[in-house]
Amino acid sequence: MRSTLRTLVVLVLALGLLALFLYNVDLWGVVGSIGRARPEWLALSLATMFVNLAIRARRWQYLLDPLGKVRFGSAFRATAVGFAASTVLPARAGEVIRPYFLARHEHMSATGAFATIILERLLDVVAVLVLLASYVFVFGRGLELTNPVAFGLLTWAGATSAAGALTALVILFLLAGDPERLGRATKRLASVVPSFAARIARIAEKFARGLGAIRSPSRLFVALAWSFPLWLSIAVGIWAVAVAFRLAMPFTGSFLIVALLVLSVAVVPTPGAIGGFHAAFRYGATTFFGAPDDAAVGAAIVLHALSIGPSLLLGLYFAAQVGVNLSRMRELAITAPGDVA
Repeated sequence: MRSTLRTLVVLVLALGLLALFLYNVDLWGVVGSIGRARPEWLALSLATMFVNLAIRARRWQYLLDPLGKVRFGSAFRATAVGFAASTVLPARAGEVIRPYFLARHEHMSATGAFATIILERLLDVVAVLVLLASYVFVFGRGLELTNPVAFGLLTWAGATSAAGALTALVILFLLAGDPERLGRATKRLASVVPSFAARIARIAEKFARGLGAIRSPSRLFVALAWSFPLWLSIAVGIWAVAVAFRLAMPFTGSFLIVALLVLSVAVVPTPGAIGGFHAAFRYGATTFFGAPDDAAVGAAIVLHALSIGPSLLLGLYFAAQVGVNLSRMRELAITAPGDVA
């Protein structure tokens, strides 16, 4: 009942954001801007979506090495299934389904695999903040003069995110330092509920083992290095759509749009980032790059479709191959957290 209510609330939020996004918009103008978009640049954007999906899978495969050898194909399929689930289910359910799906086919701890996904998100934040800082302080020095209020808010959000990511990395480093000690400490703390003590300790220890990459500075550095081609390929995809719609956005300007999109997805976790994604792109394109509203709205709609399309289709296909449909994905999103031990 609770999950159903949460789903309804998220869907209502998504529809509300989408309605707000389209409010007072010249729909015929939007359709016209989409019709005039340059197809060769849209094709480039679509290609980058497959590239960044492959890079995500390769980085995850690398982070999983301390837990055991994982085939690239398995990591790629699980990554696509996870992103497909996040597209059709609320609260980024794919982040839970992805390690569970991989664990079923690679015989490893889903809890440990889930820990690597948390590490992935932190590496993503670091990479995005570096790109944002490079634009704000190097490539887009006139940004503060163009819109000082928005610049101030963006700087504050970036600094806050950086502090949070650094704190989280330190905490994860301490947790990963001695998995057995964490398991013993958790077992002692859980002694007040003996029936759950062993299970809690086992989960905590496996989670810490999943952070194996963070115990090695060189491994962590390599994983972070993989994050930059990943986000640069995403930036290329965004810029290609901007060029297709003839928006006056330089390639480095896409670094700013990337940060806005990441922030919107984090704040508003609707299925497929519907609403928040569109509003963030439109805001960035019109506020910082002077894009016409019709073109910005059209570009946001097309970019969103290109961003979720490849992973959605591939993910549903890979899931169907092993008998997992949308209904089963929803069940996994609810039951997987309890089965990861």
